[in-house]
Amino acid sequence: MARNTILQAKKVKTVNTAKKSSTGQGKEGASRPGRVRGPGSRGWGGRGGGAAALVPAVREYRGTTVQVCGLWPFSSGTSSPMIGVPLGRHEETQATVCCDPISWFQRAHLISNPSAFILGKPGLGKSTLVRRMLLGLSGQGVHPLVLGDLKAEHVDAVEALGGQVIRLGRGRGYLNILDPGQAVEVAQLLEEQGHHDAAVRVRADAHGRRLNMVVSLITISRNSPPTDQEQTILDRALRVLDDTFNGIPVLKDLLDVITAAPAELRQVALDRGDMTVYLQETRALEATLLGLTGGGKLGEIFSRQTTNPMRRDRAVVFDVSSIDETETDLQAAILLACWSYGFGTVNVANALADAGLEPRRNYFVVLDELWRALRSGKGMVDRVDALTRLNRSVGVGQVMISHTMSDLLALPAEEDRMKARGFVERSGMVICAGLPASEMPLLTAAIPLSRQEQQKLISWQDPPSWDSRGGDVEPPGRGKFLIKVGGRPGIPVQIGLTSIEASLNDTNKRWHTPAQTLLDAAAPIREEGAA
Repeated sequence: MARNTILQAKKVKTVNTAKKSSTGQGKEGASRPGRVRGPGSRGWGGRGGGAAALVPAVREYRGTTVQVCGLWPFSSGTSSPMIGVPLGRHEETQATVCCDPISWFQRAHLISNPSAFILGKPGLGKSTLVRRMLLGLSGQGVHPLVLGDLKAEHVDAVEALGGQVIRLGRGRGYLNILDPGQAVEVAQLLEEQGHHDAAVRVRADAHGRRLNMVVSLITISRNSPPTDQEQTILDRALRVLDDTFNGIPVLKDLLDVITAAPAELRQVALDRGDMTVYLQETRALEATLLGLTGGGKLGEIFSRQTTNPMRRDRAVVFDVSSIDETETDLQAAILLACWSYGFGTVNVANALADAGLEPRRNYFVVLDELWRALRSGKGMVDRVDALTRLNRSVGVGQVMISHTMSDLLALPAEEDRMKARGFVERSGMVICAGLPASEMPLLTAAIPLSRQEQQKLISWQDPPSWDSRGGDVEPPGRGKFLIKVGGRPGIPVQIGLTSIEASLNDTNKRWHTPAQTLLDAAAPIREEGAA
C-alpha cells in the first residue's frame, strides 16, 4: 500500500511539472521553449542508445587538387608535414609522412637547428631510418657523411650512390690524426686569391682539431685527460712541428720533437734551465705517445699516413667494421678520429664556398653508436660536444644514434651526465623506436611525452610472437618510430621499403647460406658411379 502511494506521488509530480512547462508558468518557460533531446557527439546516450566509447580515426588519403576537386568541402590538408624525405605512412591515419632534419630546418622552419637524435632498442630499424634519410637527401643535392660505420650497414647504400668508402682497421687502412687534410692546400689557395683572413681561420681550425685528437687519444689510452701543462706542451710541439717539418707529420714526429726538447717546449714546461725538470714533466707524455706509435691497445691505425684521403664532393662512409666489439677503446678512438676528420673537411669546403671558389655544399652527418665514445674516458663528453655543437652555423645537418637514455647517462661524473642529456634536449627533433618501460622517466625528463605516447613506445619493444613453424615473424615495433618536436604531439610513422632499399638494408648476409649440419658432415661421400 505504501509503495503504491509513493508511485502515485511521483506520477502526480511529473504531471504537474509537465503542465507547468506547457502553460509557461515556470521561471524560464515563458522565455525558452522546451529542450528537444538529441544525440551527442558520440551518438545516442542511455541504455540501448549505442553511444561510441571510442571514436576511431578516419583514414586519410592523399590526392592532387584535380583528383579530389569533387570532394570539396570534405577535403582538407594533411595532419603530417609534407616537406622532406618520404619516410612512410602515419600509423593511425595512413597519411604520408615526410621528415628529415635539414628540410624541416631549412624549408619548413619547423625546428630551430638541423639535428636529430634517434633512440631505440637494437633490431628495430634505426639504421634503416637513417639510410632512408641519407638516400632521400642525396637526391636533393645533400652529401651524406657516415663518420664511422661499425657494422658496415651503410656501405652498400653509399656505394650505390657512387660515394667513397674509406676502410679503416688493423691491416686495412690508416688515418693520420696529424694530417691537416686539405687545409694546407686550401689555405694557400685562399691566400693567392686575396682571402688572407679565411686562410688564417682554416689553419687555426686544422691546428685545433689536431690538438683535440691528440688529447682525445691520450685520454682514451690513460682513461683520464692529460694535465693542463701537458696540453700546453702538445700545443707548442705541434706549432714547432709545423714550422720545421717538411711534409705531413705523424705521431712519431711529434714524439721526436718532445724528446729533442727545443727551447720553445722547455719554456712552456717551466724547467727554469734544468733539463731534469723538463724530463720529469714530459716523461708520462712521452710514454703515452710511445704506446700510440708502437702499437699498444689502440694499435697503429693513427700512427701512419692516411691511406685514403677523404673527398668533399660526394657521399663518404668510414667502414670500421673490422674492429672487434671487445676493443671498446679502439672503437671509441676511431669514431672520434672519423668525426674530427669529417668535420675538418666540411670546414674546408665552407671556406672555399664563402670565398666564391667552389659551389655551396650541404652535408648530412651520421654519428652512430654515440654511447661508445662517451664511455671511453673522462672528458670525452666535452670532446664530442665541441665537435657537434656548431652544426647550424657550418651548414651541416646531423643525426646522432644511441640505444637508450641509460647509455648516455651511465657516466661516472655528474657534469658529464648532464652534458650527455643535453645532446637529446638540444636536438631539433627526437625520433624514438621501441623502448622499455624503465626508460620512460629518463626520457620524459628530456622531452615531454604523453601517457599514450609512452605506452606506444613500450608496446613497440615487445618480442615477436611464437612461431613453431619457423616462419619469418618480425617484432611488432620493427620499422615504427615516433617523431617528437618540442611539446607537439608525436607523429607515429611506419617505414616502408622499396625493392631497391630491401637489398641495401640486408644486414643478415652471412646467414643466407646455411652452414653444413653435423649430420651432413658425418654422412659418407659416395664416389661417382657407385651403386
